[in-house]
Formats: sequence, structure tokens, C-alpha cells
Amino acid sequence: MRFAGLVLAAGASTRFGSPKALARLDGRPILEHVLDAVREAGIEETVVVLGHAADEIEEQIDWLDERRVRNPDPRHLSSSLQMGLSVVEEIEPPVRGVIVLLGDQPRTRPEVIRALMAAARSSDRPVILPRYAEGGGSNPVLIRREAFDLADEASGDHGIGPVLDERPELVLEVTVEGSNPDVDTPADLAALEAAEPA
Repeated sequence: MRFAGLVLAAGASTRFGSPKALARLDGRPILEHVLDAVREAGIEETVVVLGHAADEIEEQIDWLDERRVRNPDPRHLSSSLQMGLSVVEEIEPPVRGVIVLLGDQPRTRPEVIRALMAAARSSDRPVILPRYAEGGGSNPVLIRREAFDLADEASGDHGIGPVLDERPELVLEVTVEGSNPDVDTPADLAALEAAEPA
């Protein structure tokens, strides 16, 4: 059962003040930490959606074979999700689903990604997401191929979350340890630097 990765990294980083994807954590850009988690989880096909500061990010990230696409209108997370899924649908041979990750969550852990994929092998729920023991947002999210059209209902900057809130019967939650914080501000980054890696 093959899954692709989809990393959303097109945001404007308005609150951060400079491209978040290139902000350094443990000496490396935070986007590289997310890509490492995807690679270490065993995902072979990954799509990265860029938008704001795409040229800078293209130049400064240590890419492997990730497919990069640019969202010409990246104001909303939902449009990047929709664009990324359209690219995932073109992967051959076809994948069974996608793991959607946020490019500003550098403490995303490969074992969480693997837990979602394991749950997909034993459940037929179309969407699988983590519930962190320490609270916080439920990312990354596994979406089976047959549920990709849920993204068409997404709007604004909240991605698919509000759509799933209205249809909880579609979702399987997997309990995992820790949390997976966003980096929205320099203070968030400083807090991660000061904390032990999850």
C-alpha cells in the first residue's frame, strides 16, 4: 500500500517576518526537518507546494527527488492542498493515498507518519489523523485516494480541518505521544530551539 507525501510550504510567513521554510533549527532550515521525517518514514514519492519566496527556497533546500510545484496564488492553504493533490493524482503507478504535512512543523516525527500508514492498512476510514497526547493540532493527515475530493470543499487558510469537523464519521484518530507544534513566529522557533527534540 503506497502513499505519497504532500508538504505544504507556500505560505507568506507574515507573522514570522521572513520565509519560515528557511528559518534554521538545529542548524538546518525547518523545511528540511519535515522532508527528513517523510524520507525516514519510507515514503518514496513526495510533492512540495511552494509559493511565496519559492526561488529562495528552491535554492537553499537540500532536495533529493521531491517534486516541486508552485502555487501562483498561495494566499490560502486550501488552494495549495488542492494543487498538491492534483499532482499526487498524476503519480505512476498510482498511490493509495497521501500524507499531508505542513512545512512549518519541523518536529513532525517519522513514527507518527508510520503509525498513520499502519492504521490505514487495518481500517477503511478515508481519513486518518493523529491525536497527540500533549494536545495541539492534528497533523500530518492521511487521506485515501477516494477521499481526495474532500479537498474541493476546503476553503480559506484552514485546509481540510473544517470539512472533517462536519463529517467525523470519515475520520479515524490514532493516539500518539507528544505534540507537533507550528512555527508561526520567531518566539515559536526559539521555544523549539530551547526544548529537547521530541
